[in-house]
Amino acid sequence: MAREKILLGLRIFAFMATLAAAIVMGLNKETKTLVVATIGTTPIKATLTAKFQHTPAFVFFVIANVMVSFHNLLMIVLQIFKPKLEIKCFNLISVAILDMLNASLVSAAANAAAFMAELGKNGNKHAKWNKICDRFAIYCDHGGGALIAAFAGVILMLLISAVSISRLLIHSNKSAAASSPSSLAAVL
Repeated sequence: MAREKILLGLRIFAFMATLAAAIVMGLNKETKTLVVATIGTTPIKATLTAKFQHTPAFVFFVIANVMVSFHNLLMIVLQIFKPKLEIKCFNLISVAILDMLNASLVSAAANAAAFMAELGKNGNKHAKWNKICDRFAIYCDHGGGALIAAFAGVILMLLISAVSISRLLIHSNKSAAASSPSSLAAVL
Protein backbone atom coordinates (compact mmCIF):
# COMPACT_ATOMS: atom_id res chain seq x y z
CA MET A 1 0.00 0.00 0.00
CA ALA A 2 2.82 2.41 0.84
CA ARG A 3 4.50 1.60 -2.47
CA GLU A 4 1.26 2.47 -4.30
CA LYS A 5 1.06 5.85 -2.54
CA ILE A 6 4.71 6.57 -3.35
CA LEU A 7 4.10 5.67 -6.99
CA LEU A 8 0.99 7.86 -7.10
CA GLY A 9 2.90 10.80 -5.59
CA LEU A 10 5.78 10.36 -8.04
CA ARG A 11 3.34 10.22 -10.96
CA ILE A 12 1.56 13.38 -9.81
CA PHE A 13 4.86 15.27 -9.55
CA ALA A 14 6.07 13.89 -12.90
CA PHE A 15 2.77 14.91 -14.49
CA MET A 16 3.10 18.44 -13.11
CA ALA A 17 6.77 18.75 -14.12
CA THR A 18 6.31 17.56 -17.70
CA LEU A 19 3.10 19.52 -18.17
CA ALA A 20 4.78 22.68 -16.85
CA ALA A 21 7.73 22.12 -19.20
CA ALA A 22 5.39 21.69 -22.18
CA ILE A 23 3.29 24.75 -21.31
CA VAL A 24 6.23 27.06 -20.62
CA MET A 25 8.03 26.06 -23.82
CA GLY A 26 4.80 26.01 -25.85
CA LEU A 27 4.01 29.59 -24.85
CA ASN A 28 7.61 30.75 -25.23
CA LYS A 29 7.74 33.70 -27.62
CA GLU A 30 9.52 37.05 -27.66
CA THR A 31 9.40 39.84 -30.25
CA LYS A 32 12.01 42.59 -30.48
CA THR A 33 12.81 45.41 -32.83
CA LEU A 34 16.53 45.44 -33.53
CA VAL A 35 18.83 47.69 -35.52
CA VAL A 36 20.16 45.53 -38.35
CA ALA A 37 22.09 48.17 -40.29
CA THR A 38 22.87 51.87 -40.40
CA ILE A 39 22.85 53.97 -43.55
CA GLY A 40 24.57 57.23 -42.79
CA THR A 41 23.00 58.18 -39.49
CA THR A 42 19.69 56.44 -40.16
CA PRO A 43 19.25 53.10 -38.39
CA ILE A 44 17.50 50.34 -40.30
CA LYS A 45 15.32 48.34 -37.92
CA ALA A 46 13.68 44.94 -38.21
CA THR A 47 11.17 43.27 -35.96
CA LEU A 48 12.24 39.73 -35.14
CA THR A 49 10.35 37.05 -33.24
CA ALA A 50 11.81 34.06 -31.42
CA LYS A 51 9.30 31.20 -31.08
CA PHE A 52 9.70 27.61 -30.00
CA GLN A 53 8.26 26.52 -33.38
CA HIS A 54 11.37 27.85 -35.13
CA THR A 55 13.47 25.00 -33.70
CA PRO A 56 12.52 21.37 -34.40
CA ALA A 57 14.19 20.26 -31.15
CA PHE A 58 11.88 22.55 -29.17
CA VAL A 59 8.83 21.24 -31.06
CA PHE A 60 9.92 17.68 -30.21
CA PHE A 61 10.41 18.83 -26.60
CA VAL A 62 6.84 20.12 -26.35
CA ILE A 63 5.29 17.07 -28.03
CA ALA A 64 7.30 14.60 -25.92
CA ASN A 65 6.46 16.37 -22.66
CA VAL A 66 2.76 16.43 -23.57
CA MET A 67 2.88 12.69 -24.36
CA VAL A 68 4.59 11.87 -21.05
CA SER A 69 2.13 14.11 -19.20
CA PHE A 70 -0.77 12.29 -20.82
CA HIS A 71 0.74 8.91 -19.93
CA ASN A 72 1.13 9.94 -16.29
CA LEU A 73 -2.37 11.41 -16.16
CA LEU A 74 -3.81 8.17 -17.52
CA MET A 75 -1.83 6.12 -14.99
CA ILE A 76 -2.96 8.43 -12.16
CA VAL A 77 -6.61 8.08 -13.17
CA LEU A 78 -6.29 4.29 -13.43
CA GLN A 79 -4.54 4.06 -10.08
CA ILE A 80 -7.09 6.24 -8.28
CA PHE A 81 -10.34 5.03 -9.85
CA LYS A 82 -9.54 1.38 -10.49
CA PRO A 83 -7.93 0.19 -7.24
CA LYS A 84 -9.96 -3.00 -7.19
CA LEU A 85 -8.83 -4.17 -10.62
CA GLU A 86 -7.32 -7.59 -10.60
CA ILE A 87 -3.60 -7.02 -11.14
CA LYS A 88 -2.21 -9.39 -13.69
CA CYS A 89 1.45 -9.79 -14.55
CA PHE A 90 0.84 -8.60 -18.12
CA ASN A 91 -0.54 -5.30 -16.83
CA LEU A 92 2.50 -4.76 -14.64
CA ILE A 93 4.82 -5.61 -17.52
CA SER A 94 3.10 -3.21 -19.90
CA VAL A 95 3.12 -0.40 -17.32
CA ALA A 96 6.82 -0.96 -16.57
CA ILE A 97 7.67 -0.94 -20.29
CA LEU A 98 5.60 2.19 -20.92
CA ASP A 99 7.24 3.92 -17.96
CA MET A 100 10.71 3.11 -19.31
CA LEU A 101 9.75 4.27 -22.82
CA ASN A 102 8.38 7.53 -21.46
CA ALA A 103 11.49 8.08 -19.35
CA SER A 104 13.56 7.63 -22.51
CA LEU A 105 11.30 9.91 -24.51
CA VAL A 106 11.36 12.81 -22.06
CA SER A 107 15.12 12.35 -21.60
CA ALA A 108 15.76 12.53 -25.34
CA ALA A 109 13.55 15.60 -25.69
CA ALA A 110 15.17 17.40 -22.76
CA ASN A 111 18.65 16.66 -24.06
CA ALA A 112 17.82 17.82 -27.59
CA ALA A 113 16.34 21.05 -26.21
CA ALA A 114 19.33 21.53 -23.89
CA PHE A 115 21.66 21.25 -26.88
CA MET A 116 19.72 23.91 -28.77
CA ALA A 117 19.59 26.11 -25.66
CA GLU A 118 23.38 25.88 -25.38
CA LEU A 119 23.66 26.84 -29.03
CA GLY A 120 21.32 29.79 -28.48
CA LYS A 121 23.28 30.92 -25.45
CA ASN A 122 26.83 30.61 -26.83
CA GLY A 123 26.45 30.15 -30.57
CA ASN A 124 28.98 28.18 -32.62
CA LYS A 125 31.91 30.17 -33.96
CA HIS A 126 33.10 27.37 -36.24
CA ALA A 127 29.73 27.06 -37.98
CA LYS A 128 29.24 30.85 -37.79
CA TRP A 129 25.99 30.48 -35.83
CA ASN A 130 25.40 33.54 -33.71
CA LYS A 131 24.08 33.40 -30.18
CA ILE A 132 20.59 34.82 -29.64
CA CYS A 133 20.22 34.89 -25.87
CA ASP A 134 21.93 38.27 -25.67
CA ARG A 135 19.06 39.68 -27.78
CA PHE A 136 16.15 37.48 -26.62
CA ALA A 137 16.83 37.14 -22.89
CA ILE A 138 13.22 36.50 -21.83
CA TYR A 139 12.84 33.77 -24.47
CA CYS A 140 16.01 32.07 -23.24
CA ASP A 141 15.02 32.41 -19.57
CA HIS A 142 11.64 30.78 -20.23
CA GLY A 143 13.35 28.02 -22.20
CA GLY A 144 15.73 27.45 -19.30
CA GLY A 145 12.81 27.16 -16.89
CA ALA A 146 11.14 24.63 -19.17
CA LEU A 147 14.38 22.64 -19.28
CA ILE A 148 14.62 22.59 -15.48
CA ALA A 149 11.06 21.27 -15.25
CA ALA A 150 11.76 18.67 -17.95
CA PHE A 151 14.91 17.38 -16.25
CA ALA A 152 12.95 17.13 -12.99
CA GLY A 153 10.45 15.08 -15.01
CA VAL A 154 13.28 12.87 -16.28
CA ILE A 155 14.44 12.13 -12.73
CA LEU A 156 10.88 11.43 -11.60
CA MET A 157 10.22 9.14 -14.58
CA LEU A 158 13.40 7.19 -13.78
CA LEU A 159 12.19 6.76 -10.20
CA ILE A 160 8.75 5.72 -11.45
CA SER A 161 10.38 3.16 -13.75
CA ALA A 162 12.36 1.73 -10.83
CA VAL A 163 9.23 1.45 -8.68
CA SER A 164 7.28 -0.14 -11.56
CA ILE A 165 10.01 -2.72 -12.10
CA SER A 166 10.18 -3.48 -8.38
CA ARG A 167 6.39 -3.97 -8.33
CA LEU A 168 6.73 -6.37 -11.24
CA LEU A 169 9.50 -8.32 -9.52
CA ILE A 170 7.61 -8.54 -6.24
CA HIS A 171 4.46 -9.73 -8.03
CA SER A 172 6.38 -12.31 -10.08
CA ASN A 173 8.15 -13.60 -6.94
CA LYS A 174 4.80 -13.98 -5.17
CA SER A 175 3.38 -15.80 -8.21
CA ALA A 176 6.41 -18.09 -8.40
CA ALA A 177 6.22 -18.88 -4.68
CA ALA A 178 2.52 -19.67 -4.94
CA SER A 179 3.04 -22.09 -7.82
CA SER A 180 6.20 -23.83 -6.53
CA PRO A 181 6.01 -27.61 -5.87
CA SER A 182 6.71 -27.21 -2.15
CA SER A 183 3.71 -24.92 -1.72
CA LEU A 184 1.57 -27.37 -3.70
CA ALA A 185 2.71 -30.24 -1.47
CA ALA A 186 1.84 -28.23 1.62
CA VAL A 187 -1.66 -27.65 0.27
CA LEU A 188 -2.16 -31.39 -0.47
